[in-house]
Amino acid sequence: MKRYRRIFLIVLDSLGIGGAKDAADFGDAGADTLGHIAERAGVLDIPNLQKLGMVNLKPLDGIAASERPLGRYCALNEQSRGKDTMTGHWEMMGIYTEKPFVTFTEHGFPPELIAELSRRTGREIIGNKAASGTVILDELGEQEIQEGKLIVYTSADSVLQICGNEETMGLETLYRYCEIARELTMRDEWKVGRVIARPYVGKRRGEFRRTANRHDYALKPPKPTALNALQEAGLATISVGKIRDIFDGSGIGEAQHSESSVHGMEQTTELCRSREFEGLCFVNLVDFDALWGHRRDPLGYAREIERFDEKLGQLIPLLGEADLLLLTADHGNDPTWHGTDHTREQVPLIAYSPSFAEGSGGRLPDAESFAVLGATICDNFGVRMPEGTIGRSRLKEVGRR
Repeated sequence: MKRYRRIFLIVLDSLGIGGAKDAADFGDAGADTLGHIAERAGVLDIPNLQKLGMVNLKPLDGIAASERPLGRYCALNEQSRGKDTMTGHWEMMGIYTEKPFVTFTEHGFPPELIAELSRRTGREIIGNKAASGTVILDELGEQEIQEGKLIVYTSADSVLQICGNEETMGLETLYRYCEIARELTMRDEWKVGRVIARPYVGKRRGEFRRTANRHDYALKPPKPTALNALQEAGLATISVGKIRDIFDGSGIGEAQHSESSVHGMEQTTELCRSREFEGLCFVNLVDFDALWGHRRDPLGYAREIERFDEKLGQLIPLLGEADLLLLTADHGNDPTWHGTDHTREQVPLIAYSPSFAEGSGGRLPDAESFAVLGATICDNFGVRMPEGTIGRSRLKEVGRR
């Protein structure tokens, strides 16, 4: 079997397609991110996803399935015991997470943690609850600026988030506070998956705007991943978006920061157009999740899907015979669901290459782990997956020419 020289793995962050076998264990029986978005928004304008086979995989009202889909597609089930960003991405690269990361959604962070963070930063902590980032800025942003306090909050994810005004606090100060918080939250009882710096600008309620200078301080994966194996074999490992943060740089050779999901697709398109690398370009498009899923905005989510589809239409013609495109997601985030948490769902896997034989598109057997991705990518390059990882290659089905 001929190998692909470049693989583009694009994660549509939170675009679940419903129906996880164990959804009831997570309180998510009936959640369906893409399906419920389509119901609320009406007919989605997604001609490129449609021709690749997305609607064949996930039927949507008002959109015809492709009679001759260009892609090969199936549903992936998550094996790890979690439904957060890190768990999903780590599993893609071969890590099984047995114990979910700790969350503090119900009561905020423990007083002992808050007291120590306040002592180390020299600022009184305000907030300390689960909240939307835009809402908490309107509530407490003026107080933070005027009184020199520090907004700390969480969400349904395993995160500790710190807000900082770029003009009054400064980015470097905010980042230093987050480094302190990351150090403190390495204790088992406080160990969150990520500490996130949330910089913003503006002086008063209604004018605050978060900037693209967000920075995630994630835990390192507990063992080497497919990314490490690829890098050690001398192959390119290029990240676009928050992939570098999710893996804390482990196994990442080059990282490009994205200002938005549209920007991330533009960066990916430019890499495809201009870079003759051998290896993996790993992309995360976070706006689906951060801007629309968590804010429970199905119409905004629908428009984001359509913007992605438009950019996808610009990427596809640039792919060569030795390129393989893989589209997937890391969990669900049904914007019609209760609360603001991620949802336990199956996710799509759509594979496409111009080298696919005509008429060879269609449905593949579903997989019981996201780890088929890392295993398949390593198999393509003749690289052995690291010891202790999970995942079985599906290259003969997903990537055959």
